[in-house]
Amino acid sequence: MLAFTTYSEAGGVGKSTLAASLAVADARDGRDVLVIDLDPQEASLSYLLDVDDDRDDSSADSLVRHLVERPRGEFDDLIETSEGVDVIPAHNSLSMLGKHLQRREEEANDFGENWNRNVQLLRVLRENDVQDRYDTLIIDPPATADVKLYNAIHATRSLVVPFEPSGKGFKSVHGLEDLVPGLEENLGINVGVLAIVPNNFSGTNDQRDMLEEIRNKGYDVPVVLNERGSLFEGCWRQQCSAFKYIEEHRNRERDYELETLEKLRSLSRELHGTVEATA
Repeated sequence: MLAFTTYSEAGGVGKSTLAASLAVADARDGRDVLVIDLDPQEASLSYLLDVDDDRDDSSADSLVRHLVERPRGEFDDLIETSEGVDVIPAHNSLSMLGKHLQRREEEANDFGENWNRNVQLLRVLRENDVQDRYDTLIIDPPATADVKLYNAIHATRSLVVPFEPSGKGFKSVHGLEDLVPGLEENLGINVGVLAIVPNNFSGTNDQRDMLEEIRNKGYDVPVVLNERGSLFEGCWRQQCSAFKYIEEHRNRERDYELETLEKLRSLSRELHGTVEATA
């Protein structure tokens, strides 16, 4: 199973759009895909894929309840399907996940139990045989380095990093050099960066220099996504992936937009190839 977390410490770089696009690309290649949205913000992947109706329903079951071993139903009942992709939507209770997990960990410790707040998503996925049922697992946490990110990385061990070629975006890539070793030390696992994906690239000399430096550091940059502001804004407006947006909401298919879709397909296939080669 290909499993990765989409992560960037810089906001507004297309993290959730990339996660949704790669998920749909995989599904269209015939793979079984599960996406988990761990971002409690309203404008998250769940909104983009139009599966966030129960976000503020306090009586609904949620992934948070399963993580603290207080479920109100079956794991499979959490799953919604959009564009051929299975999605576990975000719930507002995710904003309090750290507090809930800490309370559960303290309770377990009081009874002499070994209970680690950072591995509960991995536990839930294993208990429900996700690794055998799906070809691809994509987790989309918020940019903040907190317990949601730690659970995501424990479950996937790999990162796909969207990168906007700007001063702020370049700084976030440099931050990986501290983030990844820190995660490995604190969580006791190996963490790999599968790919860095430049987005909103216009080809200036400064941007080309940034790209060259990133590659020189040994990061894989399989594709470069050019400026496609209207395409990705349209996805959020229509609540769908780039694939569906071009097929159903464009009067005509523009060559450069079809090129973007092909790059997303190419990235999806390369990620699978990397994991298969490693295995």
